[in-house]
Amino acid sequence: MTDDPFRLFGAWYDEARAAEPNDPDAMALATATPDGRPSVRIVLLKGFEPHGFTFYTNAESRKGEELTANPFAALLFHWKSLRRQIRIEGPISEVSPAEADAYFATRSRDSQLGAHASRQSRPLDRRATFEAQYEEMKLRFSGRDVPRPERWTGFRLAPEKMEFWTDRPHRLHERRLFVREGDSWSEGLLYP
Repeated sequence: MTDDPFRLFGAWYDEARAAEPNDPDAMALATATPDGRPSVRIVLLKGFEPHGFTFYTNAESRKGEELTANPFAALLFHWKSLRRQIRIEGPISEVSPAEADAYFATRSRDSQLGAHASRQSRPLDRRATFEAQYEEMKLRFSGRDVPRPERWTGFRLAPEKMEFWTDRPHRLHERRLFVREGDSWSEGLLYP
């Protein structure tokens, strides 16, 4: 047992990476509009450290616009094969342009080109339109590095609450809740 939620997250995440057959870094991201209308989707964790959990996206997508207008979110990791989940809540901030550039440079060329071709979350008349835009980007950047589009960035959730849920027989689950208090964490249990 540990009283450090990041150490516990790291241990569980390492186990998930060894045991989960697909996307152990997949997490549900819940956002809301300024008037409180929620939406949720799966994104991929690209980094975690004591100051937050980082993912990347198009800032002009629905999630990007919601995070800009209402900079609070929730994450959920669910590792079915391990019978565990982790819920995380907190404020959102944008990563620095240097961080976004560094991560964008690690993406496959096709993903980089796709980021330029996509008007993420906007209506699309037909698939062929997007495919044509992708081909146009291939030509535009032929023979040179693909720069990060300005609208493509990263966000970091700074956790204020982290709940670790473990499945137990007969729905007698275990729920450990960590709550940030300044620079430290308090820990308690929740009824299942």
